[in-house]
Amino acid sequence: MRVAETRAVNRALRKAYGIGICSIEEIGSVPTPVEKLPPQRANGNGNGNGNGTGPKVRDRLCQIIRQHKLDPELVKAYAVDFCGTKTLRDASREQVENFVRSLADWAEKDRNALVCQLNSYSRPAFIDSNDLAETSLEMARLARRSQNLFQLAEQLHLA
Repeated sequence: MRVAETRAVNRALRKAYGIGICSIEEIGSVPTPVEKLPPQRANGNGNGNGNGTGPKVRDRLCQIIRQHKLDPELVKAYAVDFCGTKTLRDASREQVENFVRSLADWAEKDRNALVCQLNSYSRPAFIDSNDLAETSLEMARLARRSQNLFQLAEQLHLA
């Protein structure tokens, strides 16, 4: 039980700090040729991320996002479009691997063009009616203030 707790804490810390290597507790022993590996879970990899991409592909993608300072949400939207699926979960491992390879190449060759492409996937920001009212009031205050400054400048100019 103690080893499982240590392993879980280590995994949580690695994910929080974006570290792509695993702890010694997670490596475990190397199976001998006689030993059988435990059966894979239904998603095919046993790591619980649900989309069939193993930790190496996911870690590589996270590394690219951090290294090139890309917006993860925009990368995800681009990945869905690139793979031609409704959600990223619907994409095959091969499609995701191709996407990660393509993203890495593009980021290395021309990051600015990649960022432009990613920005085309951004959604317009939701504007709250309260924020809009506050912004309108602030704009009206600034307009009055600039009008007062303009009048003061005219008076100084005439004097």
